[in-house]
Amino acid sequence: MQAMTTTTSPDLSSTPPHSQPAVRPARARWRVLAVFSLGFLVSYVFRGVNLGFAPYLTRELGLNAGDLGLLTSFYFLGFACAQLPAGILLDRYGPRRTEAAMLLAAVAGSLVFAMASGMAGLAVGRLLIGVGVSVCLGAAIQALSMWFPLSRMPLLNGLVMAIGGLGAVLVGTPLAWLLSLSDWRTISAGLAGVSLAMAVLLWFGVPDKPRTGKESLREQLRGTRKILASERFWRVVPLTLLNQGVFLAVQTLWVGAFMRDVAGFDPASSARLISVIGFAMMAGCVGSGWAARHLERIGVSLYAFAGAGMTGFIVIQMLLMAQVPLPPALLWAAYGVFGSSGILTYAVLARSFPDALIGRATTALTLTVFLATFACQVGVGFVLDLWPATGGHYPKAAHLAAWTGLVVLQALAAVWYLMGARRPR
Repeated sequence: MQAMTTTTSPDLSSTPPHSQPAVRPARARWRVLAVFSLGFLVSYVFRGVNLGFAPYLTRELGLNAGDLGLLTSFYFLGFACAQLPAGILLDRYGPRRTEAAMLLAAVAGSLVFAMASGMAGLAVGRLLIGVGVSVCLGAAIQALSMWFPLSRMPLLNGLVMAIGGLGAVLVGTPLAWLLSLSDWRTISAGLAGVSLAMAVLLWFGVPDKPRTGKESLREQLRGTRKILASERFWRVVPLTLLNQGVFLAVQTLWVGAFMRDVAGFDPASSARLISVIGFAMMAGCVGSGWAARHLERIGVSLYAFAGAGMTGFIVIQMLLMAQVPLPPALLWAAYGVFGSSGILTYAVLARSFPDALIGRATTALTLTVFLATFACQVGVGFVLDLWPATGGHYPKAAHLAAWTGLVVLQALAAVWYLMGARRPR
C-alpha cells in the first residue's frame, strides 16, 4: 500500500474549512463522549443479538438459513432507510434530541419482536429497531466533532467504536449465559427497557452546543445532493461499505455457522471466539485511531492507513477460508481488528465537508454500509440454501462459496480505492 501515502487528506475545494469548537469544560466533553458511546453500544447489541437467538428461532418457529438472513437483515434495512432523513434531523436539531427521540422506535420494535408469533411480527420488530438506533453512530460522530478538535477525530471515533464493540462481546458468551437462564422473548423485552433508559439519559444527561444559522429544508436537501455528487465521497464508499458490510453481516449472524461447519467448533468454543472478535474489534478501533494520528505526523495519510487496514481484512478472510495452521483465537482476533478498519473513513469524510454537512455526510456513508450489510446477510443465507442442510448444518463448500464471492467484491473495491490514492490531491 506504499502508493497510498500522502501528507494530507484533501478537502472539497468548494467547502469552507472547519471551525474549531470553542473551549468547553472538560467534564462536559467527556460526558458527551461517554453517553453517546453508550448509545452506540445499545445499537451494537441489537445488531448481533439474533446471533444468540438464531437456534431458538429456528427450533421454535421453524426458520431456515434464508429466513434467518432475511429476518436479521431487516434491522439493517430499517437502519439504512432511515439514514438520509436522520442526517437532516441531526443537522437541524442536533445529536442529543434526534437520537433520544428516535430510540423510542427501538423501544417499540423490541416489544413487537418479543411478542411476535411469526416471521411477519419478527420482521416488523427488527425493522423498527433498525430505524430507532439508526442515528447512534452518526449522532456520536457529529457530537464529537462539535466538542473536540478535528485532529482527535480518528482516535475519538475509535473510542466510540470500542465502547460500542462491547455489544459484540455481550452477544457472545454473556448472551449465551442469559439464554440459559431465560428465553429470547424476555431478553428482547428487557432490551426495550434498556433503550428507554438510554433515551432518557441522552435527553437529560448531555449538554447541547449552541447552534447558529439553521438551514432551510431546501438548503439541507441541496447539501445532501452535494455530498452524493462528490467524487471524494464515492472514492471511499465501495471499499468501506464492503469492509463494514461483510464484517457486520458475518459477525452479527453467520460467524457461528462458519465456525461450526467449516472449523468444527462446538457451541461453547464458538461463543468464546465470538467474544474474542468483539474484544479485538474494540482494540482495533482504539489502536487504529491512535496509530492514524501518529502516522500522519510522519507523512502517512489517513486515507492510506484506512485503505491498508481494509485490505488487511481481505487477507485475513482468505487465511480463515484456507484454514491455515495458526491458533484460531489469533486469526479471529485479527478478523476483529482489521474488520474495524472502515471506521477510519468517517474521519476522512469529516475532513472533506464543512461542519454543517457532517451529519448528512456521516449518515450517507452509513446508508451505503447498512444496505451492503443487508445484501450480504441475505446473500449468504441464499447461497447456503443452495446446498442441502443436514441437521441444521451446511456443507463446508457452501460457506466457502459465499465467502469467496464476498472476497472477490472486496478485492475489486480495493483496486478502486487504490486508484483514488494515485490521483492528484
